[in-house]
Amino acid sequence: MASGPNMMDPICLVENDNELLSVNQKALQILEKISQPLVVVAIVGLYRTGKSYLMNRLTGQNHGFSLGSTVQSETKGIWMWCVPHPSKSDHTLVLLDTEGLGDVEKGDPKNDSWIFALAVLLCSSFVYNSMSTINHQALEQLHYVTELTELIRAKSSSRPDEVEDSTEFVSFFPDFIWTVRDFTLELMLNGHPITEDEYLENALKLIPGKNPKAQTSNLPRECIRHFFPTRKCFVFDRPTNDKELLADIENVSEDQLDPRFLEQMNNFCSYIFTNAKTKTLREGITVTGNRLRTLVVTYVDTINTGAVPCLENAVTTLAQLENSAAVQKAADHYSEQMAQRLRLPTDTLQELLEVHAACEREAIAIFMEHSFKDENQEFQKNLVEIIKDKKEGFLLQNEQASVKYCQDKLHELSKALMESISAGTFSVPGGHELYRKAKEVLKRDYCQVPRKGVKANEVLQSFLLSQVAIEKSILQADKALTDGEKAVVEERARRETAEREQELLKQKLQEQEQQMEAQQRSLQENIAQLTEKLARERENLLREQNMMLEHKLKVQEALLKEGFRKKSEEVNAEINHLKNMIDNTKDDDTPWLALALDKFGREISSLLCTPGKLLGHIVSGVSSLFKKK
Repeated sequence: MASGPNMMDPICLVENDNELLSVNQKALQILEKISQPLVVVAIVGLYRTGKSYLMNRLTGQNHGFSLGSTVQSETKGIWMWCVPHPSKSDHTLVLLDTEGLGDVEKGDPKNDSWIFALAVLLCSSFVYNSMSTINHQALEQLHYVTELTELIRAKSSSRPDEVEDSTEFVSFFPDFIWTVRDFTLELMLNGHPITEDEYLENALKLIPGKNPKAQTSNLPRECIRHFFPTRKCFVFDRPTNDKELLADIENVSEDQLDPRFLEQMNNFCSYIFTNAKTKTLREGITVTGNRLRTLVVTYVDTINTGAVPCLENAVTTLAQLENSAAVQKAADHYSEQMAQRLRLPTDTLQELLEVHAACEREAIAIFMEHSFKDENQEFQKNLVEIIKDKKEGFLLQNEQASVKYCQDKLHELSKALMESISAGTFSVPGGHELYRKAKEVLKRDYCQVPRKGVKANEVLQSFLLSQVAIEKSILQADKALTDGEKAVVEERARRETAEREQELLKQKLQEQEQQMEAQQRSLQENIAQLTEKLARERENLLREQNMMLEHKLKVQEALLKEGFRKKSEEVNAEINHLKNMIDNTKDDDTPWLALALDKFGREISSLLCTPGKLLGHIVSGVSSLFKKK
């Protein structure tokens, strides 16, 4: 079962000491224990604008993130508060409170830019908090958004035929929420009432003109419109007009606050609880606590080396760790289930192979559920090899259990026969016939023993071979038989031995055939589940690409509506690139898929010793699953 947090105190996640970022190990340990999907809400804004109080209210408390009561900035770095999600029991709500931007006590403004970029990268809902109104000055103070193209990369490298890197921001950037504190204006435009969202969108309209001032003013507006497809606005009245209460706001009871402010705060909290999305990466990869832990470390390490955080590189790092863990989880499940379901020795080899097939199918499904970005299926091939080795281990255990059980039973059943031989019971005229009958009784009793396992015939044959010399001695000493009769008996014994050996050979051939069929089923299962996973990934990719295209078309339409025809035409190149990407993803022939499956199939076939003819049959029908409907 996925685990979430108990109520805990906020803890510093990213420390900012002397303008050097570092990750707090205790915070990482908390994230590591959270296996639930996360809803991550980060708040950013100028210092001393009430960001921490707003985040505390999301937990239903006034206390939590440190508020401070002076003009000095209280929060340093990025602080984290992990709490149970109030409306999604299978999710954890992670609140990130960031140090105030524009703090005069800080030396390097670049530090603010990195805090801003980290907040964007880590959250699923990005809250920008400002005071009074959304005007020219407020947008100027949001210049950090214009630096994101220099501080974040979607891909590690780009090709000329690909869309601009920043175009892909919309596929993993958070929702954008602008909260305006101490708002005193009327929500009116041209004499008509407007909503908070309309107020924001109106403020984000571009300013006409080609002069440098207009272009500079438009840059943050364009970036917000281009990078954040989902935008929301909340305005808040002043909580109270009492300065003393404001200075001690965390200890003020609700009945001392302005009712209008409380209503606005409740609307904000309700929106976050209902609409804030699960944190995901490209192509719908869900972020859990442990995954967020890896992302934080990867991004901060990258920043400290002087490089730019890259989502693709971070996902690659994450995939290496997650896929290794997925292989281990799947392999452990296989071992545990085989040990639980098998009763050794199994009556037949087929019985073991059927249990193996069921456990392998479950193990592959577990791997598929917990893995992603398995380039060239390296981790899946590793799992195939591990399961093959584990299966062979169970086969050996089964054989050993069968041998021991059969030998013990034969020892018990042959006790009377061996005692008779030692006592000379068969060293009399007619003794050979007595011996033969005693041996037949032994064989009959042995055959009636249930669940002897796969080595039953082999152990019996070994025992009977050990009796050949004894029987020959008894036969030669039997004076009741003529030499001719003895020759007939010896010939019959040789024939029976040959028949038993033939039966053993037939059993081995049958078992080899069963093993081959099991290997074929294993190959089919691996390819079938991989095909389903690739189909899901392709659907996720198409959904993501269509979302990027839809957003670009909306941006273009808005530019046209506002009279910026030239800017609208500039978006055309990106729109055409996106359309080409979508067409390539939908391509009927999907040669890359057939090649990938064929290569993967051949590699695991060599591991499983499966004939290539079967592989061709399995792979040949796969492409049809990916054709356009």
